[in-house]
Amino acid sequence: MIRLEDVTLFVRSAALGSFSRAAREADLLPGQVSAAIQRLERELDKRLFARSTRSLRLTAEGEKYLPYAQEMLALMQAGADSLQSQDDALSGELKIALPSDIGRNIVLPLITQFCREHPSLSVRLSLSDQISDVFRDPVDIAIRYGKLDDSSYVALPLAEDNRRVLVAAPAWLDQHGRPEKLEDLAHHHCLLFVMNGHVYDKWTFPQEGMRRQITVKSRLLCDDADVARRWAVAGMGIAYKSWLDVCGDVQAGRLEVVLPHQPGESTPLHLICPHRKQFSPAIRALYQVLRTHLRALTAQLAA
Repeated sequence: MIRLEDVTLFVRSAALGSFSRAAREADLLPGQVSAAIQRLERELDKRLFARSTRSLRLTAEGEKYLPYAQEMLALMQAGADSLQSQDDALSGELKIALPSDIGRNIVLPLITQFCREHPSLSVRLSLSDQISDVFRDPVDIAIRYGKLDDSSYVALPLAEDNRRVLVAAPAWLDQHGRPEKLEDLAHHHCLLFVMNGHVYDKWTFPQEGMRRQITVKSRLLCDDADVARRWAVAGMGIAYKSWLDVCGDVQAGRLEVVLPHQPGESTPLHLICPHRKQFSPAIRALYQVLRTHLRALTAQLAA
């Protein structure tokens, strides 16, 4: 039987990159953490970490198991929180940093309804495509796209199957033609935006087990990714956007997926926080609301 404490130590060891650091955090001996990981590996019949005298890294199986382990811990805590009395209503102030596009068009309505249901809770939103530093900026949590390289904070998956898609207005494609292969993008107007201070003009696609990078150009550039989506809807060219950002426009017929058989770059969405101990009942409750809704949207991408 899998022990919850072993799963907890697995998640923290993965985040910290060290059994010793995870042991210090949990006030245990390194050997106790190592034994916990070995127990978990025996239960799963998979090796989760590749160990050496100088490094500790997740195996492919460990990478695959990690988001499920994180969700397991979050659900267990949410269940414990749900047993609290009604007198313990969600309260206090919650400061959240969001990407501009998904923040305005998908997450904002969910947070608005969340605030209606919890009138004692105050929320302060920061919408920007600049990456927030959860250790330095005045935020409690941030919602962030992409694969996360920094293991010093806690990240819970919101939509791990999300990908980018190429989209354009149907009328624009009727006029300018539909690309048949990635190379055709060089001959079309592409809509660019700035991400974390850099122009996102090198579009990456998985192809035959490798990463294919296409450099595109445009006369239109903005520092707000939501504007690129709006330009695409207005018939100004092709955008390469997260499915979560454009799924509503695709379903409404305002945008059409270009090269639908070409997979786009993986862009998982996470909720991040400096440390698990800072996960308040409000954060856990909001996480469950967001994850349920966003996973339903990414399920449409796989359909």
